[in-house]
Amino acid sequence: MRVKTARGRTVSSQRWLQRQLNDPYVAEAKKRGYRSRAAFKLLQLDDQFRFLKPGARVVDLGAAPGGWTQVAVERVRPLQTGGVVAGLDLTPIEPVAGATVLAKDFYDDDAPAVLEELLGGPADVVLSDMAAAATGETQVDHLRIMGLAEAAHDFARQVLKPGGSFVAKVLRGGTERTLLDRLKRDFAKVRHVKPEASRADSAEMYVVGTGFRG
Repeated sequence: MRVKTARGRTVSSQRWLQRQLNDPYVAEAKKRGYRSRAAFKLLQLDDQFRFLKPGARVVDLGAAPGGWTQVAVERVRPLQTGGVVAGLDLTPIEPVAGATVLAKDFYDDDAPAVLEELLGGPADVVLSDMAAAATGETQVDHLRIMGLAEAAHDFARQVLKPGGSFVAKVLRGGTERTLLDRLKRDFAKVRHVKPEASRADSAEMYVVGTGFRG
């Protein structure tokens, strides 16, 4: 599908719109009721590594607009199994059936305690698909996303139970090796993967740590 030029639309916005209109994951997300195409990235990661188990306690950091939270609810089935799914974001999130969403900063000193009380114990899984707004400067964007991933890892170390899992978005660019080395100290297995739903021209990857050592 080709997008006609429109007065006031920049070339970059025209390209973005054309890409969206021709993206099968965008169409499938709309069909299945997911709030973002990113939901398929988590589905594919979980199909491969099986960290979202029925009855699990799951924390989704930077959860807006809620696509990953929706997938976590589908896989954990909290209403049937007693599991808990909690989504955190500074941006208000529309309610997600089966989950608790909080307009809260995970950097807050009380965030780990608040979550542990909400979950009823330590978390089984911590997820992070966080990304700072792009600046167009490759190295700046890389460092900003890596900073968020490292902060998510620090948070996960506080709330995960032994044996737990951690998933976070990173960008290729050089400094991701530092995070991988840290994860290898904390988790029995660490993988660096690119799900099929991640666009081929994007530098994004995901780290998956399983078997948290505590």
